[in-house]
Amino acid sequence: MAETTIFRTVQSEAYPDEVATLSVARGQQTPRRQVELERTSQIRKLSPFMDETGVIRSDSRISEATFASHDTRFPIILPKGHQVTNVLLFWYHRKFLHSNGETVVNEVRQRFFVSMLRTEVRKIPKKCPLCKLKRAMEGKTLATPRMAPLPAARLQAFERPFSCTGIDYFGPIAVRVNRSTPKRWVALFTCLTTRAVHLEVVHTLTTESCKQAIRRFIGRRGAPAEIRTDRGTNFVGANNELRMEMNKLDGQLAEAFTNTNTRWVFNPPAAPHMGGAWERLVRSVKTALAAMYTSRVPNEETLATLLVEAESIVNSRPLTFIPLQSEQQEALTPNHFLLLSSRGVVQPPKTWMEPKLACRGDWQLCQTMLDQFWRRWVREYLPTIARRTKWLEESKPLELGDLVIVVEEKIRNGWIRGRVVEVCPGRDGRVRDAVVQTADGFLRRPVAKLARLDLNGCKTEPEVSDQLNGSGNCSDAAQEMSSSKTPRRDHICNTATANSAQMDRDRTRSQTVGDVVATKRQSE
Repeated sequence: MAETTIFRTVQSEAYPDEVATLSVARGQQTPRRQVELERTSQIRKLSPFMDETGVIRSDSRISEATFASHDTRFPIILPKGHQVTNVLLFWYHRKFLHSNGETVVNEVRQRFFVSMLRTEVRKIPKKCPLCKLKRAMEGKTLATPRMAPLPAARLQAFERPFSCTGIDYFGPIAVRVNRSTPKRWVALFTCLTTRAVHLEVVHTLTTESCKQAIRRFIGRRGAPAEIRTDRGTNFVGANNELRMEMNKLDGQLAEAFTNTNTRWVFNPPAAPHMGGAWERLVRSVKTALAAMYTSRVPNEETLATLLVEAESIVNSRPLTFIPLQSEQQEALTPNHFLLLSSRGVVQPPKTWMEPKLACRGDWQLCQTMLDQFWRRWVREYLPTIARRTKWLEESKPLELGDLVIVVEEKIRNGWIRGRVVEVCPGRDGRVRDAVVQTADGFLRRPVAKLARLDLNGCKTEPEVSDQLNGSGNCSDAAQEMSSSKTPRRDHICNTATANSAQMDRDRTRSQTVGDVVATKRQSE
């Protein structure tokens, strides 16, 4: 049989000394127990012997299990890492529909013995094109670089709160207005440095509502120097109009934003991990609101009161652990920077002084307290955000021309493929987002949403026919190969081993055809 020739060739290449020793022992009809191999032999512990077809098998301990097949009791020994072994494992992998590796291990053991079989089976999905595509869709081959350093907006110490602000929306929340229940959203403004929050009710998701919410925020907290948001359509619209009005230096928006040069920074689309500073606070506000909600739908006034209470609760949360220097000293909270205390009810101690020195004394006292809180922020809170929690390892950066899959969680069965046409490095020089050309246009996505398709290694992978659907043994495959009308070309092995096997098969076919012709002549 062709497979027997292949097995003999593989074993002669991997174990030439063992084949020679066992061939001599077989010719002299030496008992199996008396055959001694060198101590350096790789298969010495397997008790190998050569059967009548010249294939080396393992004399296992279950030889007396007559109910098992001959191949199970005496499995064929194949070397790990050989091309034929890899082709065999790849065939089993595809036959069982790219399933669990243990299934392939169990089926291979029914007939073959391969050293470190589990390790070899784990390598197959890394070479299989379909498994590569599946892993890419699951986000396991994302080219996520090491976590970037914190932006300067997160480290603006000794500055006014809300100088650097992040904005996000959450909702909708149903409210009761007369007999109707319209929806309302909440705009969350967070100070990126002190982690304080400010909540505003938004009636719609339009740009006009966004501008009005920002104007109310500026009237209470002051104009920020930098605003960071994701790429929501309402935020993009507000930023575009803000730029137009600020360039004209007149108009309603310029007056609304106090003519300040507010810088607006957008995160790449579909990059919520880049806005973790406000995404985490959205969850904290939702938790506080859930604790105060009842089954009754609130009205507009009740919703405004609930948001103020939730804002107070979130701003009173501790940023650090409770200090141990003094029992009276409390943990640092965002309210310390807004109200000079955690709840705003503890007034700083005052002493009577002359009217001429009163203003100066109160001002100096306020500045001293704020400086004290900022020094505690630098000493206690800043070291807690210095550590990287994930994305610790370096990864191969995306390059121009790389084929990628855009991972979209909201699209079912959507395998958006494209080619990288532009890379956008961050401040540390690592590629953080890229522009991908797809069939529908150009998309800008963070590298955490782009899975690289490593198709270069797939060109040399073995091509295994899906028509081999037998019992999983190579004997079934050999029977189908021999019974087929047209000879099956092996595109899997292009080495001398496969060529010799093909020559043996052709020689066998030619002998069979010759016998048939001779039989017909004799009958005539």
